[in-house]
Amino acid sequence: MPDTTDISSGEHTLVGGCDLLELAHEFGTPLFVYDETHLRSRCREAVEAFDGNVAYATKAFLCTEMARLAYQEGMNLDVATGGELYIARKADVPGERIVMHGNNKSFEELDMALR
Repeated sequence: MPDTTDISSGEHTLVGGCDLLELAHEFGTPLFVYDETHLRSRCREAVEAFDGNVAYATKAFLCTEMARLAYQEGMNLDVATGGELYIARKADVPGERIVMHGNNKSFEELDMALR
């Protein structure tokens, strides 16, 4: 559970001060809730533990804001597809902070990676 998890006086679970039941009513379920404070803290721990040489595995979860957050906290981004590379670039992550790996790359993906 995120560091900011708590129980309200009404016995509802809170994450980052947000009532999960209220979020479920507003957005429906299933619902993924990410706590920015918790994510930033875990990123900083990893960067510190590995002397700054650590990459966020974008296959775990990727959108432009997650890519931006990981980069802002000192992480490189590990991408395996042209789509992941595209999102990392849309988040303004510099190419020298993106590690593209894997086999079976199209010429288009290789060209995109070299730009």
